[in-house]
Amino acid sequence: MTQERRRSLNPITPWQRRVLLGSAWSLLLSGVIWLPVHHLWGPGAGKLPGPLEPWLMRWHGLAVLGGIYALGAISASHVPRGWRTGRQRASGVLLCALWGLLAASGYGLSYLASERWRGPLGWAHAAAGVLAFALGALHARPGS
Repeated sequence: MTQERRRSLNPITPWQRRVLLGSAWSLLLSGVIWLPVHHLWGPGAGKLPGPLEPWLMRWHGLAVLGGIYALGAISASHVPRGWRTGRQRASGVLLCALWGLLAASGYGLSYLASERWRGPLGWAHAAAGVLAFALGALHARPGS
């Protein structure tokens, strides 16, 4: 007997879902591809940056723009409705906190971090990004 898929009580619009999913996957892939390029063959391995690194960062930065746009749209409707229903508050609050941490750490990596802090901040940023992606997937499951 197959279980019927439950509909969300607080859905996002199809265009918001497409932009959010496209941005999330693009952020995840560009970041996960950048890590070995940087740490195995680039400056993290004691060598000069490889030719892929700047392009991966440009891709990541472009995906951030789409992600921020989608999150802004979702924050205007989905988040307040979700808060009023009281469902999935814990995962929603944690996702919002992770998004804030990712924005702050990404800004810090781009503009503020000294070489001493760049490594630990970069790993924290990567871990928060993977965690946000996984938690977002769990949060989006209807009936969860």
